[in-house]
Amino acid sequence: MGIPAAGNETFADDVLGAAEPDVQVFTASDTWTKPAGAKIVFVQVIGGGGAGGGAGATGASQWSYGDGGGGGEYASGWYDADDLANTVTVTCGAGGTAGTGAGGAGGNSSFGTTITANGGGGGNVRTATSSVGIFSANTSSRAGGSGGTGGSVRTPGISGGSGQGFGSTAGNQRGGDGGASALGGSAVGAAGGAGVAGRAYGGGGSGASQIASSSALNGGAGATGAVIVTTFL
Repeated sequence: MGIPAAGNETFADDVLGAAEPDVQVFTASDTWTKPAGAKIVFVQVIGGGGAGGGAGATGASQWSYGDGGGGGEYASGWYDADDLANTVTVTCGAGGTAGTGAGGAGGNSSFGTTITANGGGGGNVRTATSSVGIFSANTSSRAGGSGGTGGSVRTPGISGGSGQGFGSTAGNQRGGDGGASALGGSAVGAAGGAGVAGRAYGGGGSGASQIASSSALNGGAGATGAVIVTTFL
């Protein structure tokens, strides 16, 4: 196809159509129905964010904290509408479930079998301790989502951050930050409090942290994944 001459229909209108595109944002599993007159379809898929680790109950001169959850994977691709079925099953990965223990992993998202994007891992939990330092064990469990299939662009989620603790009094411990997806959404780690839920699509929840002689706290839940389908008419 040659580039249209000046004064004629623009190249974008010629290829994608002059009508406003149909944009559907799915944040829960559903079915996509191809709009009438569809020409080109742009699909974006984001896995769910992992939950941050909780903070265990503490005794005198102890503290506890959790790591952040990993961000969900992102993938996208452009498709000729004629190559897609009239209806496609959409799956949106749930955000990881948070509690006082290790955070749950985010769920995987998909647009049929065309594109999949995996959820982020859950944050670890460091139970009550008097040892100063940064909890860095088992980093693979809080990794950002990766390993999905399909599409032409793929970006893994960012891993959740490490929790840390340097004393039993307020301000001397901090939960790890949640990892971001390609669309953002990370949560800042809590300094002496429960974790914060992930934001946007696929953001990881942050870890909790707790001072001495206190009850356990929950980490932050991961944000749900999403599927965004833009159809040019």
